[in-house]
Amino acid sequence: MLTPKLLRAFRTTRYEAEGLPIRIGRRSHALDAMLAAHGMREAALATAWNPFSHAMPRGWNDGMQDRLRQHARGRVIGQGWGRGRDWAEHHLLIAGDPRRTVVLARRFRQLAIIILARGQAPRLLVA
Repeated sequence: MLTPKLLRAFRTTRYEAEGLPIRIGRRSHALDAMLAAHGMREAALATAWNPFSHAMPRGWNDGMQDRLRQHARGRVIGQGWGRGRDWAEHHLLIAGDPRRTVVLARRFRQLAIIILARGQAPRLLVA
C-alpha cells in the first residue's frame, strides 16, 4: 500500500513538533533537549488526518484528531505539522514507546509514524 512515490513523499516532508524542525535521518540537539525536558527518551509524531493518505475535509480531520488525542490517554505532550509540496497535516507528539503509537496509527488507518528518540535521528516507521 505504501508506493515508492508515497514513501518518498513521507521522507521529504518537513515535519515539526512544538515549533522544532524535524527531518527524517537528521539528528537534532534541540529535539533531544525537548524530549529531555519532558522526561522522555522516545516519542512519536502521529496523525489521524487523511487516512491511507486520502484527502478528507478539514472538519472531518479535526474530529478524528480529537479522537486520536483521546485514545492516546494523556500521552500527548505537544503538537506539530507535516508539510509537503501541496498539503499539510496536523500531528500529535505522543510520548512513550512508539509501539503503542503504531497501534493507534493502525486504528486510525495511518500508513506511518515518525519515531523520535534522544540521541538518534528521527526515522519513519511504516505502520
